[in-house]
Amino acid sequence: MKTVSVIIPVYNIEKYLPKCLDSVLGQTYTELEIICVNDGSPDNSGEILESYEKKDNRIKIITQKNQGLSGARNTGIKAATGYYTIFLDSDDWLDTNAIEAAVSAAEKNAVETVMWGYTREFADKSLEKKIFDGDRIFDEEGTRNLHRRLAGLMGDELANPENTDAIVTAWGKLYRTDIIQNNNLEFVDTKIIGTEDLLFNIHYFGFIKSCAFLDKPYNHYRKDNETSLTRSYKSKLFPQWSELYSRIRAYLHSNSLGQDFHTALDNRICLSMIGLGLNELCNKASHGERIKNLKKILNSEQYIKAYKNLEFAYFPIHWKIFFKLCQKRCAVGVYVLLNAMQMMIGK
Repeated sequence: MKTVSVIIPVYNIEKYLPKCLDSVLGQTYTELEIICVNDGSPDNSGEILESYEKKDNRIKIITQKNQGLSGARNTGIKAATGYYTIFLDSDDWLDTNAIEAAVSAAEKNAVETVMWGYTREFADKSLEKKIFDGDRIFDEEGTRNLHRRLAGLMGDELANPENTDAIVTAWGKLYRTDIIQNNNLEFVDTKIIGTEDLLFNIHYFGFIKSCAFLDKPYNHYRKDNETSLTRSYKSKLFPQWSELYSRIRAYLHSNSLGQDFHTALDNRICLSMIGLGLNELCNKASHGERIKNLKKILNSEQYIKAYKNLEFAYFPIHWKIFFKLCQKRCAVGVYVLLNAMQMMIGK
């Protein structure tokens, strides 16, 4: 059996950590190296890790000063010795056969990477996120298309803008450790680019030629954690994402990737108004200040240029209206629709 390194960053997560660790220790695939990076956690997470380490020698604890999620993952990457690597957030958990199914798919189909689905776990309900219908094997051409899809959606994919980030997460994937380590791949701090997983995966997928997808929600993504990074207002998200897109654009140029990648990135920039807008609704400022911030985004050169080439044909009517308002830089209209959107999704 090939060893799988499971990298778990740990910070201020004592309430959810035992469920996460139990899900890994209970895996039907037993050849595991479980690297828990205690990222300077101020609560009892460190003590919980130590108690689990005494129960199972597959657990390896690395303690460091706080470096954030990206820094903790990078520490785990340097320490990983397994043939494969899996990233797992410490407030999430895995089905017991997740790793066995992933390794089996990798070995049976001779692919370099395996992806799988996930379930969003709310306080009162569980919702499976559908990514693809049915299991799939991606050859070199198909894997290139996944690489392009990481940059952004195109064509009929735009009918579901909510799927923009469906495959970008670092969790929910079985990676080849040597591809990560030999190419010095690492996560860039969220303080710089706002979202660390996307850039990492765009770089990683540039080195692979085969991939498999398992249509089973093996990952459980907790959505009821009030301390999660995804549930608070981020005042610097716009400049951070602008930096992210600039880095992706530079990567596309330096690797001479096709026009489809650049079009996809432009589409991602356009669709990011959903996330940026919903983030602005978390702002405690007045309605006028929020609208002013939206107007600033819509009037930025990067967004004006992206919206010039956006294809509207595939959008459902509600998204067509929303993005037309964005294109026309009608911040008030965008704000009204964002509030309606927020009410519908119950945020």
